[in-house]
Amino acid sequence: MPQLSLLTPLGDITLSEEDGAIVALDWGRSSTPSATSLLRQACAQLHDYFDGVRRVFDLPLAPRGSAFQRRVWAALRRIPFGATVSYAELARALDTSPRAVGQANARNPIPILIPCHRVVAADGALGGYSGPEGPATKRFLLDLESRTHPA
Repeated sequence: MPQLSLLTPLGDITLSEEDGAIVALDWGRSSTPSATSLLRQACAQLHDYFDGVRRVFDLPLAPRGSAFQRRVWAALRRIPFGATVSYAELARALDTSPRAVGQANARNPIPILIPCHRVVAADGALGGYSGPEGPATKRFLLDLESRTHPA
């Protein structure tokens, strides 16, 4: 499976491609990089995002998961840049429980590109995050988006 790594303000990130779509974003560096046109495009879009000039990713994504997880991840992609929703709000929209939404978020194989960081607790608490510093990584992403979001 082709993989390409990039250095970001959060450290190294590795993107994986399969059948013409991004299937994973992992924290850390790949030991066997293999650049493809799609992976180079994804890296460029992530650099633009971290530079504050990209708000929407235009990449084919194919996350592996259950039908329910894919439904939650599709809903995450509809959360606007710079916005947050609560687990409860997302659960109501999907006719499920906040716990089920949280579990699907925790299994998101393509964080940032599928913006699970935009989901917070009803009281505004961050909750967990898969990034290298956990909630601090989530706070970094939310702060990045709030700084570059038009008022």
